[in-house]
Amino acid sequence: MDLNGKHIVLGLTGGIACYKAADLCRALVKEGATVQVVMTQAAAEFITPVTMQALSGRPVYHSQWDAREANNMAHINLGREADAILIAPCSADFMAKLVHGRADDLLSLMCLARPLATVPLLLAPAMNREMWAHPATQRNVAQLRADGATVLGVGNGEQACGETGDGRMLEALELLQELVAFFQPKALAGHRVLVTAGPTYEALDPVRGITNRSSGKMGFAIARAACEAGADVTLVAGPVGLATPRGVRRIDVVSADGMWREVQRHMEQATIFVAAAAVADWRPAAPSDQKIKKQGEIAPPTLGFVENTDILASVAQSPRARQGALYCVGFAAESHDLLAHATAKRQRKGVPLLVGNIGPDTFGQDDNALLLVDAHGATEIARNSKRVLAQRLVAEIAARTGSHSV
Repeated sequence: MDLNGKHIVLGLTGGIACYKAADLCRALVKEGATVQVVMTQAAAEFITPVTMQALSGRPVYHSQWDAREANNMAHINLGREADAILIAPCSADFMAKLVHGRADDLLSLMCLARPLATVPLLLAPAMNREMWAHPATQRNVAQLRADGATVLGVGNGEQACGETGDGRMLEALELLQELVAFFQPKALAGHRVLVTAGPTYEALDPVRGITNRSSGKMGFAIARAACEAGADVTLVAGPVGLATPRGVRRIDVVSADGMWREVQRHMEQATIFVAAAAVADWRPAAPSDQKIKKQGEIAPPTLGFVENTDILASVAQSPRARQGALYCVGFAAESHDLLAHATAKRQRKGVPLLVGNIGPDTFGQDDNALLLVDAHGATEIARNSKRVLAQRLVAEIAARTGSHSV
């Protein structure tokens, strides 16, 4: 419920992407927001006000002459009540109208009359690829941003006209993530955060390997929370089937060695390193290049192992970390005696903050409980969703690195 208590005015302009606005409205309500829909006359050609009323639970506004307002000033009243105005879809024509301050319908009147200091305006463009690429549209986008509006990106793919390219409106869940991120305090603004997540897979042969039950959900939640907090985030992910958080740069790896190589590539630019991945301590010394076949009654083959690089310890002992330019956070997934093992691991790895959890209770789950261990002792964070825990952890990291909201 990241939008609990937020009141969003959802504006619809003319375009086939209006069908996505239905999903978006439903998603906003499910996330805790109240939604007031305002439509242009053109938008009503693509989706009915009745549909949007059913999904929002509120009467839809579309005329500046709406007699339901006692003072006949819907353009004033609706804007003053909003925590944000989101225009989705926002057509090329409507963006041009905003740039020039034209106000010939309720939605444009409301945008022009909104209090600039307290009611942010977010725009989700939707148009043909040639319209999006046109110099006039790009000039308008630049001017809208200069005027204080937040112009969101566009998607790439098939368009209703049959062409393919940039200009599609973002999907409903992408827009939801954008709006949620917009309201988050930017406690890590200016930071470059490097996160590892998920398991690693150490091959025995082309079809078998050694791995663990880590789902990557905690690391992905941390990457998302850090990005929402204003950081530039790079996520190095083991083999998991999770969607990349919006705004996060993702690098997929398989083995511990592959993860270590990518961490080395990016650690020199990072200011915060969060090692949430469950990295294999060992790998087969001599993996077979062919499937190892069962040979009747012959005893199974003996496997030899070599130790993988300790990624967390190696980063924590790097010159930048030792000089305080790179803040390191480690994770410990234990099966028992969490406090003792987490405390010992923090000291052994040489990290300022170690996050402990019970592996069997969290692997693959959507919730978790954490134990934060530092030089001053331990703090328990009660079981909650990994989303909430990630936000709490990011706030802790921001406080410990001296970051401030902007």
